[in-house]
Amino acid sequence: MGSSGTGRPEVAKWDPEFTRRITDWVGPVIRRYFRAEVRDLDAIPAAGGALVVSNHSGGMLTPDVLVFAPAFYEKFGFDRPVYTLGHDAIFVGPVGTLLRRAGVIGASRENAAKALREGALVLVFPGGDYDSYRPTFTENVIDFAGRTGYVRTAVEAGVPIVPMVSIGAQETQLFLARGDSIARRIGLKRLRAEILPISVGFPFGVSVFFPPNLPLPSKVVTRVLDPIDVTAEFGEDPNIEAVDLHVRAVMQAALDELASERRFPVLG
Repeated sequence: MGSSGTGRPEVAKWDPEFTRRITDWVGPVIRRYFRAEVRDLDAIPAAGGALVVSNHSGGMLTPDVLVFAPAFYEKFGFDRPVYTLGHDAIFVGPVGTLLRRAGVIGASRENAAKALREGALVLVFPGGDYDSYRPTFTENVIDFAGRTGYVRTAVEAGVPIVPMVSIGAQETQLFLARGDSIARRIGLKRLRAEILPISVGFPFGVSVFFPPNLPLPSKVVTRVLDPIDVTAEFGEDPNIEAVDLHVRAVMQAALDELASERRFPVLG
C-alpha cells in the first residue's frame, strides 16, 4: 500500500500548491458553516514528525479534517504537510488522485512511518467508521474499538502522540445505531464492513448507511492536547495497551470538558 500505479511513494504525491487552493476555498466555508473553532494549535511540536490521534465524528460526511487542516496551515504555513491516513476504499478513480494531492494517504504503517520520518504531521482516527457512527446519545465517548496500532506506529517512528478531541459533528444528524450486530449477522465482515449504521437526517430521513444525509450546521470545536512522549513516560519497551489506555483517558477528560461547555445540541 506504500505506493500505487506510478510506483511513487504516497507522500511524494502531496501537492502544497493544490492544498493551498483547496484550503483557501474550503477552509472559510467549513469554518462559517460549522462555526468551527480549533483550539491550542500551539501544542503541536514546532518541528519533527508527530502522530495526531483524534476521535472521528459525523458519519460518512465527517468534517474533521476540513476543520483541522485549514486551521493548521493558516497558522504554520505549507512547508510541513498534514497527512491523513485513509481507508483504501476512498481512493477510487480521479477522487483518489485528488485526495493524495491534498495529503490523504493509504492507512498503512509503511506510509505513516515514511511521513513521520520526513517530519510531517500524520493525522489518524483509530476508531474509523466505528467511531464516526457512534450513537448521538453516547457521542461524548472516546471509543477506538480496541484498535491500538497507532501506538505501535508512534513508538516505531520515535515520535510523540498528539491527542486531539472534537465535539459537535455527532449532532449533524441523529445517529441511532452502528448496526454492528446486524452487520455480523448478514456477513458484511467478508466485505471488510463491520457496521451498518442507521441515522436520521436531511434530506433522506432514515438512512441505513446510504444515502448519506447532509450535515446540519452544528457548531464544531476541536482542541489539540499536549504531546505525549511515549518513551519518556512508558520506557523503551512500553506496554501498548497501557499507552492506549492513557491516551484515551487524556482524550476523554478533554472531551468531557468540551461537553460541559456545550449548552444546546447543534447550537453549541
